[in-house]
Amino acid sequence: MSLSIATMVKDGHTYMKTWPLKRELYSLFPECRVITATKFAMKVLPALGIFTIILLVNNHSMTYLPQALAMGGMFFIIPLQGQIWLGHRANQALPPSLHAWYVDIRQKMQEQGCTLPQTRKAPRYMELAALLKMAFDDLDNAFTERWF
Repeated sequence: MSLSIATMVKDGHTYMKTWPLKRELYSLFPECRVITATKFAMKVLPALGIFTIILLVNNHSMTYLPQALAMGGMFFIIPLQGQIWLGHRANQALPPSLHAWYVDIRQKMQEQGCTLPQTRKAPRYMELAALLKMAFDDLDNAFTERWF
Protein backbone atom coordinates (compact mmCIF):
# COMPACT_ATOMS: atom_id res chain seq x y z
CA MET A 1 0.00 0.00 0.00
CA SER A 2 1.60 3.21 -1.17
CA LEU A 3 0.45 6.37 0.56
CA SER A 4 1.39 9.93 -0.26
CA ILE A 5 3.45 11.96 2.19
CA ALA A 6 0.51 14.28 2.88
CA THR A 7 -1.73 11.31 3.70
CA MET A 8 0.89 9.83 6.01
CA VAL A 9 1.33 13.16 7.83
CA LYS A 10 -2.46 13.47 8.24
CA ASP A 11 -2.76 9.86 9.43
CA GLY A 12 0.18 10.39 11.79
CA HIS A 13 -1.49 13.44 13.30
CA THR A 14 -4.74 11.49 13.78
CA TYR A 15 -2.83 8.54 15.25
CA MET A 16 -0.96 10.88 17.58
CA LYS A 17 -4.26 12.22 18.92
CA THR A 18 -5.82 8.75 19.18
CA TRP A 19 -3.01 6.80 20.89
CA PRO A 20 -3.42 6.80 24.70
CA LEU A 21 -0.27 7.99 26.46
CA LYS A 22 -0.49 5.74 29.50
CA ARG A 23 2.50 4.64 31.54
CA GLU A 24 1.51 0.99 31.07
CA LEU A 25 2.03 1.30 27.31
CA TYR A 26 5.45 2.98 27.34
CA SER A 27 7.36 -0.28 27.75
CA LEU A 28 5.22 -2.17 25.23
CA PHE A 29 5.03 0.22 22.27
CA PRO A 30 7.45 2.79 20.81
CA GLU A 31 4.49 5.02 19.90
CA CYS A 32 4.45 6.66 23.32
CA ARG A 33 8.06 7.82 23.05
CA VAL A 34 7.69 8.89 19.41
CA ILE A 35 4.51 10.86 20.16
CA THR A 36 6.13 12.59 23.15
CA ALA A 37 9.22 13.49 21.12
CA THR A 38 7.13 14.67 18.14
CA LYS A 39 4.94 16.89 20.32
CA PHE A 40 8.04 18.40 21.92
CA ALA A 41 9.63 18.94 18.50
CA MET A 42 6.46 20.61 17.20
CA LYS A 43 6.61 23.11 20.08
CA VAL A 44 10.32 23.87 20.23
CA LEU A 45 11.99 23.29 16.86
CA PRO A 46 10.15 25.85 14.68
CA ALA A 47 11.24 28.64 17.03
CA LEU A 48 14.76 27.20 17.10
CA GLY A 49 14.81 27.14 13.29
CA ILE A 50 13.78 30.79 13.04
CA PHE A 51 16.33 31.72 15.72
CA THR A 52 19.05 29.88 13.79
CA ILE A 53 18.25 31.71 10.56
CA ILE A 54 18.19 35.10 12.27
CA LEU A 55 21.38 34.43 14.21
CA LEU A 56 23.38 33.26 11.19
CA VAL A 57 22.21 36.07 8.92
CA ASN A 58 22.75 38.67 11.64
CA ASN A 59 26.27 37.49 12.52
CA HIS A 60 27.54 36.53 9.06
CA SER A 61 25.59 38.81 6.68
CA MET A 62 23.35 37.80 3.80
CA THR A 63 26.09 35.75 2.14
CA TYR A 64 25.27 32.95 4.58
CA LEU A 65 21.54 33.02 3.78
CA PRO A 66 21.51 29.69 1.88
CA GLN A 67 23.27 27.89 4.73
CA ALA A 68 21.02 29.58 7.29
CA LEU A 69 17.89 28.52 5.38
CA ALA A 70 19.18 24.96 5.09
CA MET A 71 19.92 24.74 8.81
CA GLY A 72 16.63 26.38 9.76
CA GLY A 73 14.72 24.14 7.35
CA MET A 74 16.18 21.08 9.04
CA PHE A 75 14.57 22.15 12.30
CA PHE A 76 11.20 22.50 10.55
CA ILE A 77 11.39 19.03 8.97
CA ILE A 78 12.20 17.04 12.13
CA PRO A 79 8.60 17.17 13.51
CA LEU A 80 7.33 16.01 10.11
CA GLN A 81 9.58 12.96 10.36
CA GLY A 82 7.78 11.90 13.55
CA GLN A 83 4.37 12.39 11.97
CA ILE A 84 5.38 10.45 8.86
CA TRP A 85 6.63 7.57 11.02
CA LEU A 86 3.38 7.60 13.01
CA GLY A 87 1.31 7.70 9.80
CA HIS A 88 3.21 4.74 8.39
CA ARG A 89 2.83 2.82 11.63
CA ALA A 90 -0.89 3.59 11.89
CA ASN A 91 -1.54 1.93 8.54
CA GLN A 92 0.46 -1.24 9.23
CA ALA A 93 -1.48 -4.43 9.94
CA LEU A 94 -1.08 -5.87 13.42
CA PRO A 95 1.34 -8.80 13.76
CA PRO A 96 -0.25 -12.13 14.79
CA SER A 97 0.65 -11.77 18.49
CA LEU A 98 -0.90 -8.29 18.72
CA HIS A 99 -3.86 -9.38 16.63
CA ALA A 100 -4.70 -12.06 19.20
CA TRP A 101 -4.33 -9.50 22.01
CA TYR A 102 -6.57 -7.06 20.09
CA VAL A 103 -9.27 -9.72 19.67
CA ASP A 104 -9.02 -10.64 23.37
CA ILE A 105 -9.39 -7.02 24.52
CA ARG A 106 -12.27 -6.51 22.10
CA GLN A 107 -14.12 -9.57 23.38
CA LYS A 108 -13.64 -8.55 27.02
CA MET A 109 -14.91 -5.06 26.27
CA GLN A 110 -17.99 -6.44 24.52
CA GLU A 111 -18.64 -8.67 27.55
CA GLN A 112 -18.53 -5.53 29.71
CA GLY A 113 -21.21 -3.95 27.52
CA CYS A 114 -19.11 -1.52 25.47
CA THR A 115 -20.43 -0.71 22.03
CA LEU A 116 -17.58 -1.07 19.58
CA PRO A 117 -17.38 -0.20 15.89
CA GLN A 118 -17.26 -2.97 13.32
CA THR A 119 -13.83 -4.60 13.13
CA ARG A 120 -11.73 -5.09 10.03
CA LYS A 121 -10.55 -8.49 8.92
CA ALA A 122 -6.93 -7.42 9.40
CA PRO A 123 -6.91 -4.62 12.02
CA ARG A 124 -4.21 -1.98 11.84
CA TYR A 125 -2.39 -0.12 14.59
CA MET A 126 -4.94 2.69 14.16
CA GLU A 127 -7.76 0.36 15.24
CA LEU A 128 -5.61 -0.85 18.17
CA ALA A 129 -5.08 2.77 19.23
CA ALA A 130 -8.81 3.49 19.09
CA LEU A 131 -9.59 0.32 21.06
CA LEU A 132 -6.97 1.08 23.74
CA LYS A 133 -8.17 4.68 24.04
CA MET A 134 -11.74 3.46 24.49
CA ALA A 135 -10.61 0.87 27.04
CA PHE A 136 -8.70 3.42 29.12
CA ASP A 137 -11.44 6.06 28.86
CA ASP A 138 -14.54 3.92 29.38
CA LEU A 139 -13.43 1.10 31.66
CA ASP A 140 -12.20 1.31 35.22
CA ASN A 141 -8.56 0.79 36.19
CA ALA A 142 -9.16 -2.62 37.77
CA PHE A 143 -10.40 -3.98 34.44
CA THR A 144 -7.50 -2.62 32.37
CA GLU A 145 -4.82 -3.76 34.85
CA ARG A 146 -5.23 -7.37 33.70
CA TRP A 147 -3.78 -6.58 30.27
CA PHE A 148 -0.67 -4.74 31.39
